[in-house]
Amino acid sequence: MSTTPDPPANPTEALLAGPRGRRLLLEYAQIADNNTGDEHTRESFSSAIFYAAYQLDVARGTAGVLYGPGADRPLPNITPDDVARRLADVPLPDVTETDLRAVLAATTDSARYWQPPDGDDILAATEPMRPHLRRIAEHLAGSEHTWWWTTEIARDAQWSLGWTERQSSVPRVGPALATWRDKVVAEEQRAAHQRPTDPTAHWSGVWWSAPLGVPCSTRTLVGGSPACLWFVEDSGGDNHAGARRHLVPDTVDVLEIHGLDDWAQLCRRFPLEVTAQKRHDWYRTTGRDGRWVLPDWQAVAEVYGGVHLTVAGYLTAAGTAIDVDGDAASMIAGWAPDETFWLTDDVHADGEIIDWIRDHHDNTWSRI
Repeated sequence: MSTTPDPPANPTEALLAGPRGRRLLLEYAQIADNNTGDEHTRESFSSAIFYAAYQLDVARGTAGVLYGPGADRPLPNITPDDVARRLADVPLPDVTETDLRAVLAATTDSARYWQPPDGDDILAATEPMRPHLRRIAEHLAGSEHTWWWTTEIARDAQWSLGWTERQSSVPRVGPALATWRDKVVAEEQRAAHQRPTDPTAHWSGVWWSAPLGVPCSTRTLVGGSPACLWFVEDSGGDNHAGARRHLVPDTVDVLEIHGLDDWAQLCRRFPLEVTAQKRHDWYRTTGRDGRWVLPDWQAVAEVYGGVHLTVAGYLTAAGTAIDVDGDAASMIAGWAPDETFWLTDDVHADGEIIDWIRDHHDNTWSRI
């Protein structure tokens, strides 16, 4: 069974609410523009995004060096208002599974939780862009291909990556969660003594909020490939992976995370203090200075067998400072869309390992 504290978020609002959702809308707008125009000209919408985002990075002192033809000439002064005006004229094509998969993959890969938002994310959050991104959000939300973004875990079609040995050699979840908690508590004590309380200080650490060391899985997409092949935060560009089927008994209680409220409720119920170790990374990402907590995954495992983050939940909440109780906040970081982390040994990988390979020319995965 699945436990659903809150109803699924409205798809349109989910896409507009968080940085990952807005980034997805911007990515889709570029696909739409590239399908109808010349993305290599300085007059195109995609080029406008590039120059505007670059200038926003320059203003923050985080821009890189431009190379290539024309890099030695003065750059056009493109503002968010200019980008918004061009976006208003971009025709929106029929929504396809392929385009949605591509933009969700790009959106997930661009997530960074140890540094400030990049120029594209800042651009997508500006006020001039909002009404035009809403047009895209409504376009995508009305598609039959986004229906599964708000759905609960697909129990009969779960796959994990990286299972290269038989189930008997996989560490048990209980000890893994105990080890995870011991490390978090020890790191918090260390960080409290060694790291400055100034959130702007140049310190970094473990920035993700997932229960490391336990298995995780995602559903099968249309076409038969596992979602976890495509949707990876800050991916390393691996071109080969082994996938294995996950068996999920109906008796395992899965908590559904549809958005901010679900995560906040989880943290209120099972809080674990992580302020000292997360302060610097999460401040850079969110701009928030204050107490931080995580779900105590070892305690969560006493109640739930798994926690599933819906695609809509990811797009709404990942990378934001989620208020927990008016004092502490938390963040979803290091989770992929539709990913479920398993907190019980009743769910396990079984069957043969299926090899997949990625074509680096078009970034598509094929079964070997």
